[in-house]
Amino acid sequence: MTVARSVALFVVAALFEIGGAWLVWQGVREHKGWIWIGAGVIALGLYGVVATFQSDDDFGRILAAYGGVFVAGSIAWGMIADGYRPDRYDVVGALVCLAGMAVIMYAPRSH
Repeated sequence: MTVARSVALFVVAALFEIGGAWLVWQGVREHKGWIWIGAGVIALGLYGVVATFQSDDDFGRILAAYGGVFVAGSIAWGMIADGYRPDRYDVVGALVCLAGMAVIMYAPRSH
């Protein structure tokens, strides 16, 4: 699997997971109702499905690496959906997490 395809899968997974969690948040905290919550639960389930398309067979590695994408994606989602303004520490932290994801997933390994 190419790095580009793997990264694309991480991005799609992030859209489902972060979007799903946001929908649940909106349904509960913003009182938008059960339809929003249900849509969020479906999106969260789809996140789990998308993650299985990564070529690496090690669940722990995939989920750990995805964590970096989740952190950066959550900040981006907040900026777009809620007008959140990250400070420099948010940005640096997200970049550190993405660097960690790259090391975990794409460092050369002897098998």
